[in-house]
Amino acid sequence: MPRQVDYEDRRRRIAEAVCTLIAHSGMEAVSLRDVAAQANVSMGAVQRCFRTKEDMLLFALEHISQQVSERANRRIAATATPEAAATLLSHTLAELALLDEESKTQAHVWLAFVTHAPASEKLAAVLHDTYVKLHGLVAWLIRYGQDTREVHRHLDPDREAHTLLALADGLTVHVLAGHHAPATALAILQRHIDHLMENPSDGG
Repeated sequence: MPRQVDYEDRRRRIAEAVCTLIAHSGMEAVSLRDVAAQANVSMGAVQRCFRTKEDMLLFALEHISQQVSERANRRIAATATPEAAATLLSHTLAELALLDEESKTQAHVWLAFVTHAPASEKLAAVLHDTYVKLHGLVAWLIRYGQDTREVHRHLDPDREAHTLLALADGLTVHVLAGHHAPATALAILQRHIDHLMENPSDGG
């Protein structure tokens, strides 16, 4: 009998190969031949999984978007206690900013997709949907902090979520560019979060 092929597993392997190539050499390095070699599959296997290069890039972006969201949600699940709103917000934003060494590859890939999005409506649509979901997550955390009386109740959660996501994105770029060390970026993020709190940890 012919060996059964797990196409979803193969598609994930190809997506990871795309991300590895982008992280090392940029979006221009993503060719069918190089992706096949990186994923250790044939060029025909890549073509059977994805009709076009854009389809392959879209799936890779969805793959990394899911990874980032799952990291943030795992952090919430691991620290969710009645008094942990400030900790939840800090840890979640740190995860979304992709500042640690483990996240460096994802940060390079994310920035490459953001840079490339103006040239592709489909990529831009996936990024937009991802940001909408992340915005909802951060706004929920702020509301949770207001419910536990840790976050100032007069603040608009949606507006603050926009600000925090923009700050996290900017810090990702600054760390990748060598303008800030990850520890400095985390401190900047924490100072802003402290200003949202009823009882800031360091007086802001």
